[in-house]
Amino acid sequence: MADRPLTLMAVHAHPDDEATGTGGVLARYAAEGIRTVLVTCTDGGCGDGPGGAKPGDPGHDPAAVASMRRQELEASCEVLKISDLEMLDYADSGMMGWPSNDAAGSFWQTPVEEGAARLATLMLHYRPDVVVTYDANGFYGHPDHIQAHRITMAALEMTGLTPKVYWTTMPRSAMQRFGEIMREFHEDMPEPDPAETAALAEIGLPDDEITTWVDTTAFAGQKFDALAAHASQGENIFFLRMGKERFAELMGMETFVRVQDATGAAVPENDLFAGLR
Repeated sequence: MADRPLTLMAVHAHPDDEATGTGGVLARYAAEGIRTVLVTCTDGGCGDGPGGAKPGDPGHDPAAVASMRRQELEASCEVLKISDLEMLDYADSGMMGWPSNDAAGSFWQTPVEEGAARLATLMLHYRPDVVVTYDANGFYGHPDHIQAHRITMAALEMTGLTPKVYWTTMPRSAMQRFGEIMREFHEDMPEPDPAETAALAEIGLPDDEITTWVDTTAFAGQKFDALAAHASQGENIFFLRMGKERFAELMGMETFVRVQDATGAAVPENDLFAGLR
């Protein structure tokens, strides 16, 4: 430990995911002198193009979108003071059920062993003390998030490293609150489909199943600015409509489930590095 800094590695699927789920912890731990490593698995080429053009629409060029999103990702990393950015550069697979899921070279079509081997090399290089990624459902069922989970867990097995491992989550109480806030910002929003409501109710975890609550309120401004750096995807980043003050109030706590630990730190905990310093 003496010859290297404490290190956090976050494994995310797309440019902008680093800010949404973990912008607070990345900024907080960077400020505390911890090395922060971001691994972004895809190029984000299925994101919005100019004018909100969607994949398959005229004016949507996946290569141009990927290039633009790379620049935005670098800007976000600067805002969050991320120490090291590593890109695996797989092709974005798009949302579940899109034709891009089946495209050769897409992350979803990449054998888990191949992605895991590349990630394992990075893990052995950085030797993280804490690793953060998604749960087995990719939090909400996105194929690239699911694949990021799979390669992360497989890479940990390949390396034999024993960092603390966390999956991002949200308390169900907060998910309910977000639904109410979305209505507040979209007064013309139609009544949600019952099936959609039921699916949303399954996202996240009951509050008492969350092991780790990290207060990042002091870094909410950085998190907001990191999200804003992904300007091309602004239409999809609902949180930016809140303004900084409301955003800080609602997004100041980041929550996780601890799934691997060799420190014996008690849970619930309020620090990803509990037991390590």
